[in-house]
Amino acid sequence: MLKFRTMLNAYGADGLPLPDKRRLTPFGRFLRSTSLDELPGLWNVLRGDMSLVGPRPLLMDYLPLYSPEQARRHEVRPGLTGWAQVNGRNALAWEDKFRLDVWYVDNRSLSLDLKILLMTVRKVVTRDGISAKGEATMTPFAGNGTKP
Repeated sequence: MLKFRTMLNAYGADGLPLPDKRRLTPFGRFLRSTSLDELPGLWNVLRGDMSLVGPRPLLMDYLPLYSPEQARRHEVRPGLTGWAQVNGRNALAWEDKFRLDVWYVDNRSLSLDLKILLMTVRKVVTRDGISAKGEATMTPFAGNGTKP
């Protein structure tokens, strides 16, 4: 998928990526705070790889960490915005995000998608929920101990 690169590929002496706060560039911080980093995603929608509304795509590294219920988020095409985004974005705990994503899968409709698109405009304008408390972005998903 096409995306703007807003972080550096910087690693510590232990070989692990540095925290997001240290990898996020000043321009990347601006792009993320204004949600302009999502513009290339429109190309992904036009290509048919994504939809406007659906659970946000996550890192491939997370796939083996999902519980069977969390994995249900993949029953629909990923979206630029979704129910979890308009209900907290990165300020939500992972469990809440997955719960909202699965709720969307079970309740999706054209009217819900239109509601989510309108709510997204408000979230972008108010810059609400861009990062988790005390984080530059969001804490990495570590799984819940239950493998699919």
